[in-house]
Amino acid sequence: MGRPAATLQPRRPRLVRSLLSVRNWQQLGKFCVVGAVGYLINLAVYDALLHEDVHYLVAATCSFLVAVTSNYTWNRLWTFREHRGHVGIQGMRFFLVSLAALGANLVMLHLLIVYGNLGKLPAQAAAIVLVTPLNFVGNKLWSFRRARAE
Repeated sequence: MGRPAATLQPRRPRLVRSLLSVRNWQQLGKFCVVGAVGYLINLAVYDALLHEDVHYLVAATCSFLVAVTSNYTWNRLWTFREHRGHVGIQGMRFFLVSLAALGANLVMLHLLIVYGNLGKLPAQAAAIVLVTPLNFVGNKLWSFRRARAE
């Protein structure tokens, strides 16, 4: 005979399964909460540095370094708790993803200030929001990915 009827159903594509996963939506929610705290930290440090006449790209880089430390800690302890691997490996991956996000942020920040005629603080606020999806996907799929069963 053939296979049982249940195995004849077409498999859902991975993307559809991911979008329908409650766990993924919960992780995204937690990631956004952690990100919101990091967002506030980033903007506060950025604004303080601007008031000290630090160049906006330098201020953005410094505020990133402060916020990324908080974000890594809370994402490791809370958002992706069940995916905790080696702290050094995850930390390095998180940092590399965050550097990519920082690069995208700096480009967006510069474009929004120079060509979008936005003020420096609103431009930074918008740039962070625009690069958040890149940051989440990179961290979910690489920094805090599930260990493969051997």
